[in-house]
Amino acid sequence: MEPVLFSHEFFMKEALKEARKAFEKDEVPVGAVIVARNVVLARAHNLTETLNDVTAHAEMQAITAATNAIGGKYLTGCTLYVTLEPCVMCAGALFWSQVSEIVFGAFDEKRGFSLINQPLLHPKTTIVQGILENECRQLIQSFFAAKR
Repeated sequence: MEPVLFSHEFFMKEALKEARKAFEKDEVPVGAVIVARNVVLARAHNLTETLNDVTAHAEMQAITAATNAIGGKYLTGCTLYVTLEPCVMCAGALFWSQVSEIVFGAFDEKRGFSLINQPLLHPKTTIVQGILENECRQLIQSFFAAKR
């Protein structure tokens, strides 16, 4: 029997489930999953308000959970799926974790790592952008629209 290969859209939908959990907690709705060989190693969402910790971004939570799951600090061979482009802080952590691939949904036009004109990610990390971008962007926009 052939192994099932899941798509970027499949795993981004898993990240969106996490983002909706954040939304329900009145957290900025960003969700993340880390995957290796089609297996989800970690699921996370923003917890900055819950934990009163500005570093508790979805990506940071996912990195910690994934490294605990594999018993090591490097995420070589892993893919991070995140609903919003990582910020500079998270890009730095992703550099050090040596994650192999980052797949994100919506661009963060104010704080995204791509705004910086220096390479922030590990040189071997590949980037896929715009997966389910509309769904990811709409969730963020609806959160902030309700705040205004």
